[in-house]
Amino acid sequence: MTTNYIFSLQPTFTQGLILGQLSVLFLLGTILRYLFFDNSENPFETTSYHPQFDRNSLLRKQNVETQPKSGAEEPESLEWFNVLVRQIVDVYRSRLRDDLPGLEGDEIARQRIEAFANKIRPAGFLDQIKIHSVDLGVSAPTLYNARLRPTRPGGVPELEFDAVYEDTLSISLSTSYLFNYPTTSFARMPISLTISLSQFKSSVSIIPPPADASAPVLTFSISPNFVLDLTTTSLMGSRAKLANVPKLHELIQHQVRRVLAARATWKVVLPGLASVAEVKTELKKEQLS
Repeated sequence: MTTNYIFSLQPTFTQGLILGQLSVLFLLGTILRYLFFDNSENPFETTSYHPQFDRNSLLRKQNVETQPKSGAEEPESLEWFNVLVRQIVDVYRSRLRDDLPGLEGDEIARQRIEAFANKIRPAGFLDQIKIHSVDLGVSAPTLYNARLRPTRPGGVPELEFDAVYEDTLSISLSTSYLFNYPTTSFARMPISLTISLSQFKSSVSIIPPPADASAPVLTFSISPNFVLDLTTTSLMGSRAKLANVPKLHELIQHQVRRVLAARATWKVVLPGLASVAEVKTELKKEQLS
């Protein structure tokens, strides 16, 4: 009576099949681990190239010709409001840089954005995020075509206008995607990204509070059908690199759109009429009702 063994001194077809599959798996794992993955202590040292944002190539004219053609009635001019918006945006830019000009202010803005990015990152999937450069832009949203939205009788009138934003706003960063199988942090794939704004366009609504509101607020909201165009430059891998992966660009644009859509409404507390705590209480009541 003969006994069949998977492994024996005499080569068999079964042994050849198993050894062939094991060799293919070993070769595939070696290619992935040593070409695309990074096992070093400091992943940022293995990728010396980080795509940089070309500020001059995306610098656009600041006066966008967005006014509609003349018709029976000229729309209300928003030039004064555009000046106000630009001043407000410039103040936020300056505060983010601690009111410091030049490279010193750029470094402070970079450190703050890096700290915020690492605070909200999913630690189980992404390694530490390194921000290499940040461009806060030089322009501001341009508003035009102001109009009153029809309301129900006795309702609060709503002001609606269109907005377009084109700027040199960009961020360059690098991180690593962590692979936690078969063990925790088994391998990491370095990723370098440069994300820049091409265009944002949307209609914006301003809704004043009703006269009998217990906590009066001024409500700003953007249309859910806004236009967002981002330019993404990417590199994935350690020794062998994949450049400008389309799926990565689609994922980033989708996530940015999702965040903007989720935060499409802002409520501004009117000074002397309500407090932030009162407004939060009213919002909770509205959500429960």
